[in-house]
Amino acid sequence: MVLASILAPLGDAPGGLQMHAPDGFISVPLLVVLWVIDLAILAYAVRQTNRTMDERAIPLMGVMAAFIFAAQMFNFQVAGGTSGHLLGGVLAAALLGPWPATIVMTAVLAVQALIFQDGGILALGANLFNMAIVGTLGGYAIYRVLARLFGGENRARIPAAAIAAWASVLLGSGAMALELGISGTTDLAVALTAMLGVHTFIGIGEALITAAALGFIQLTRADLFKLRDARSRASV
Repeated sequence: MVLASILAPLGDAPGGLQMHAPDGFISVPLLVVLWVIDLAILAYAVRQTNRTMDERAIPLMGVMAAFIFAAQMFNFQVAGGTSGHLLGGVLAAALLGPWPATIVMTAVLAVQALIFQDGGILALGANLFNMAIVGTLGGYAIYRVLARLFGGENRARIPAAAIAAWASVLLGSGAMALELGISGTTDLAVALTAMLGVHTFIGIGEALITAAALGFIQLTRADLFKLRDARSRASV
């Protein structure tokens, strides 16, 4: 009950927990550090995207941002009255590459915070770090490793992305728990147990949606993946 009263404002539903942190839960010094990290990585992401992105793929960034933004409006129920929604970092990275995906996720999260008040303005630094950076880049790294282990990306794209999407949710929620613990909002062990426990189930929904979306793209527009690969080859 004490944990629920402390962390309930982080939820999509009464008693639920999510990664869109409101203001006041993470200490200002930590937020300053996270904002500096965010801006440095985002600047690098913009540079890499400008350097390597095929011009034909630029509209895909807008389409993917719109899709993720719309998809995040639909919540699915998990255990204990908690609900979750798509994050989309691995989905965007699998289609666009990690750096364009970081920009896409940053745009989505910024619009949600600034216009729809989903997450605090100051806390946006933490939300960007957890979802646009840790979730997206960490999830993509897992995706690439799994795709290689499973026999190559063309063969193992969907299962690798599904597992990586699930893991990305745990990475982001774990980062949030660490930030809450460092800020003194709650005990670190308690925060980790609560956040990882709930997001283990939310990650299943993330995995299913990611697999379904990539499967649909693979059946209808497999050339989009070739376009991303062409950018990757050009940057070597």
